[in-house]
Amino acid sequence: MSTLFTKIIAGELPARFVWADDVAVVLGTIAPITDGHMLVVPRAEIVQLTEAPDDVLAHLMLVAKTIGQAQQQAWSAPRAALLVAGFEVDHMHVHVLPAWGEAELSFRNARTDVPAAELDDAAERIRTALRAQGHASHVPASLTSPAL
Repeated sequence: MSTLFTKIIAGELPARFVWADDVAVVLGTIAPITDGHMLVVPRAEIVQLTEAPDDVLAHLMLVAKTIGQAQQQAWSAPRAALLVAGFEVDHMHVHVLPAWGEAELSFRNARTDVPAAELDDAAERIRTALRAQGHASHVPASLTSPAL
């Protein structure tokens, strides 16, 4: 099976990458709930959270923590929030977003009209924060490629 995320990771579809390693990539969503909303995606085609091997799940959570710290720095957010739903794509992913309160943490708040330049800027803010926090080795050389 070739999922939407598999095609994105392979470069067949465009995305904004902020992190890449052997197990996972992190990319910006095209329908952010808040500015800086990112998706932590395993490279392996795992359908849902409950099917993820423990080591992969642990790795995804560590990456999500790192992304959350970068988001908090980039947006001065008091929290980083995680959402795992998995109904929109049959490839497990963790939503990580800067958060100021629980009321905004709903997919009903997702914005589909965000200009590309704003999505690019949000991804670059996270990439900059990741570099500043010592994670430059995991920040892809290009915003549009998951290669290091």
